[in-house]
Amino acid sequence: MGLPDAATDYLRETLGIKPTSRPWSGAAKLPYHLQDEFELHELTGADRTILLALSRRKKRPTPTALRERLDKLKTAASRLVIYVTGDLASYERKRLIEQKVPFMVPGNQLYLPDLGIDLREYFRQQPKEPVDGFSPATQALLLRALLSQSTQREWNPAATARAAGYTVMTVSRVVRELINAGVARLDQRGRTRWLFMERTPAETWELIRPRLRTPIRRQFWARLPTVSDHKDTPLAGLSALAHYTQLADPPMPIYAVGMERHRSPSFKNVEETPEPLHGGCQLQVWSYAPILSAKSHDKTAVDPLSLSLSFPENRDERIELALEELKERFPW
Repeated sequence: MGLPDAATDYLRETLGIKPTSRPWSGAAKLPYHLQDEFELHELTGADRTILLALSRRKKRPTPTALRERLDKLKTAASRLVIYVTGDLASYERKRLIEQKVPFMVPGNQLYLPDLGIDLREYFRQQPKEPVDGFSPATQALLLRALLSQSTQREWNPAATARAAGYTVMTVSRVVRELINAGVARLDQRGRTRWLFMERTPAETWELIRPRLRTPIRRQFWARLPTVSDHKDTPLAGLSALAHYTQLADPPMPIYAVGMERHRSPSFKNVEETPEPLHGGCQLQVWSYAPILSAKSHDKTAVDPLSLSLSFPENRDERIELALEELKERFPW
């Protein structure tokens, strides 16, 4: 079901009206930048006609810019204009409400200040059934496969596991988890087992996202005089986010190491400090090795998929915006 139909059904369910929808005939008279920005549908019902503005672009404008563009549409159409989108992050919803931008997420959220309808009256959050998370090895190998275009749809779990340093027993568990979760199907070719993912990489990511966990087991302040020069100690946290996006670097660098490396003799002399000290850093200990890509130029920072999983749910706006920008680095 397309967004216009979903919006029509949602208004019917929540407001008890029976609207009809059709493409707006006046769209061709708009300035070209507005035609490129929105797909416009005219919605008629309850003796009122409104305009649904569906964004054509993957990257949303800022709430202020969106407010300005919707105001232009409202003036041109002489009717209420509602911004319609399939999803909104909590911080985006807050900013749109602050700007008094009418918006709708069919099936979830509705905010129409011009009609005196508040989002909270119709906000419905469906309870989520608990989903078992993947083991660290399964998560690491699956992300490793998604990070390379050559293995995004089909990959040899044994070869991938060997490259990452996992055992044959671990491979069997990984294969079993992925098949049971409906992520991949097994394709036996002679004595070699292959995993085939029938969905696109983006669809696979959306499917597995509820099962993925933060890779961080613990983090602490440390004085590591040589760690920043080590080729296998990538940037993590805000440092990695700044590496990939326009976010400013944090005051002190943040690095990630896997649990095995953290237990190795080379880390026996690490000085853990109770607070950040000059010349020190923050160290994250991950449940799997933080270098998942085989490409040498990808070793400066942890991979963007794992990085996106390493941030808690409650984040400030600048981090939310950077994480949205980080999605442009996803390998699909």
